[in-house]
Amino acid sequence: MPVANVNGQAINYADSGGEGLAVIFSHGFLMDLTMFDQQVAALKDDFRCVAWDERGFGETPAEEPFSYWDSANDAVALLDHLGIDRAVFVGMSQGGFLSLRAALAHPDRVAAVVLIDSEAGAFTDEQVEGYGAMFRQWQIDQPLGELGQTVAGMIIGDSKLNSEWIAKWEARDRSTLHHPMEALLFRDDITDRMGEVNCPVLIIHGEADQAIPIEAAEALSQSLSDCRGLLRVPGAAHAPNMTHPEMVNDALDGFLRLMPR
Repeated sequence: MPVANVNGQAINYADSGGEGLAVIFSHGFLMDLTMFDQQVAALKDDFRCVAWDERGFGETPAEEPFSYWDSANDAVALLDHLGIDRAVFVGMSQGGFLSLRAALAHPDRVAAVVLIDSEAGAFTDEQVEGYGAMFRQWQIDQPLGELGQTVAGMIIGDSKLNSEWIAKWEARDRSTLHHPMEALLFRDDITDRMGEVNCPVLIIHGEADQAIPIEAAEALSQSLSDCRGLLRVPGAAHAPNMTHPEMVNDALDGFLRLMPR
């Protein structure tokens, strides 16, 4: 895949090309751009689909501390590299964190936002302690075992997909997770700025999400000035775009067709 040397980073990305409305897909923590393969396959004939590996995941390194504001700037710099003026930002979990920040920092570049199992808030002290301990164990050079099963069950919740992603995680150098982990654990709370997000937003959320309960999506939908709906995905965990692609793809297609070209 091509690499864009932008914003001081070497960003791995995929671009379907074309003249349609641009859509940039930003993945969740521990995932990579391939988590959106089913969305890109469904939408690429009508929309220009860009998916990218965020810092510390896939083939994009993370060699220094960063925040999700930096990640938002990475996404906009990638759009610059590709000659794209404005795009719809589709973000799952941490991809949503950076997409909301892009909408705040670069409102002229963000045509709309789709949040998949994401939120505007930050971790509590208890969550920082719990997730921090879990991800420190994740970085130890030994088989993931029960920890891998637990994390895959929380994020994905599908036995076949769980096995595929655990194999991918096992094959990676997990010692490089430090900077991405710090960005996740100590992100700032932007809940009180949601009224400033002036573009259309669609929220998609798994009803069985344990990582970010659907109540967070309900609260977020009420705080946005132009929320176009909250799609609840029955039985889905934290990544409904992978486990329930038909429902998610239909919602995405319908939303994107309402956007100005």
